[in-house]
Amino acid sequence: MNRIRKGDQVVVITGKNKGQKGEVVRVAGDKVVVSNVNLVKRHTKPNPQANQAGGIVEKEAPIHVSNVMIFNPAAGKGDRVGIKVLEDGRKLRVFRSSGEAIDA
Repeated sequence: MNRIRKGDQVVVITGKNKGQKGEVVRVAGDKVVVSNVNLVKRHTKPNPQANQAGGIVEKEAPIHVSNVMIFNPAAGKGDRVGIKVLEDGRKLRVFRSSGEAIDA
């Protein structure tokens, strides 16, 4: 079970983007793409078939999953994630500090 999923609010805990918050757009293995965080500039050629103009495009680059923490709105800061197994065998993600469920 992934501790960080698409749609989660996360905060970057290390690197040049430390302290920035955003929503997870994509999860690919051990890397995540967070909206408006870790922006890089790419020089692209125009592609008339895809109706794409050329120039300098700013886009989000992936960040390693160990460099982000899920944001706990109750505590107002990043928190670790634990896995709790329910009686019926389902798994549930919970905040480590408070024990409350992340996805209800």
